[in-house]
Amino acid sequence: MSPVTGRARGHGALAALACAALLAGCGLGAGEELDGAGVEVRVTRDFGHQVLGSHSERQIREDQTVMRLLSSQFDVDTRFGGRFVQSIDGLRGAGATGRSDWFFFVNGVESSEGAAEHELSPGDRVQWDYRPWDEAEAVPAIVGAFPEPFLHGLQGKRRPVRLECAEADSAACRAAGDRLEAVGVPTASSTVGAPNTETITRLVVAPWPGARIVRGAAELEEGPEATGVFARISEEKLELLDESGAVARTVRPGDGTALVLALRPRADELVWLVTGLDEEALLAGARALTERKLRDAFAVAVTGDRVEKLPLEGP
Repeated sequence: MSPVTGRARGHGALAALACAALLAGCGLGAGEELDGAGVEVRVTRDFGHQVLGSHSERQIREDQTVMRLLSSQFDVDTRFGGRFVQSIDGLRGAGATGRSDWFFFVNGVESSEGAAEHELSPGDRVQWDYRPWDEAEAVPAIVGAFPEPFLHGLQGKRRPVRLECAEADSAACRAAGDRLEAVGVPTASSTVGAPNTETITRLVVAPWPGARIVRGAAELEEGPEATGVFARISEEKLELLDESGAVARTVRPGDGTALVLALRPRADELVWLVTGLDEEALLAGARALTERKLRDAFAVAVTGDRVEKLPLEGP
């Protein structure tokens, strides 16, 4: 696989010995302490279903990198000259011909840099996840870092946040706005599909198929191989999938089940989508926009107060 696509983009970490040899790339210089929030790293497996460890630092220094943060708290081995993470605390990837590996996200977005090159900013939340990639080789964005990336943005740049609702006066739209306001995120409002989507972060609350006009959303009809989201949706049904891509449960209009997910249709676009087949679903999905309910999740299905991480686990 190419070193700049798919899983390779999440495997730039070097082990501690390799860092000593590559001081500048690893960001091991003294650096000055940066003002602002600290950083957090969480290590999970199986699409965020299981937490293996976490660590927070109240303050970071200049040139702190994803790799350095990881290797300072976990036992890390690498392969291919340090370009890929082979194992974290003994949990090993399957190797060049295998189908499970380590991937990382910063503020819920898959990095375009290796972990040794990706410098952290105050407020960043890093998640390393060990998962199979048979059905979803690429997962460009996830929801598990909420309130990031709304609060601190990406790579140290806070992006304007726009709330787009199918009905601006609906209970679901108000609930979504309240959730962002509660974590200190100011928003602008517009209709679904408004132009000028670059360099902003969008939260779209709209029923299906109305949400289909959002760039990248139509691919939800195709499943995880197209979007990284383990669900398929149409006007008639919502299929919630398991890790193998098989249908684990089918939702119909009136069942009140929402999808909450993140998409990155282009490099300069980031959109979160709350959608479903009825208004009850939209309200449930909007109310689920909290740190506790979304933590570590790739995407979720929400029915009432019940939040399920996707892909669904077996019985």
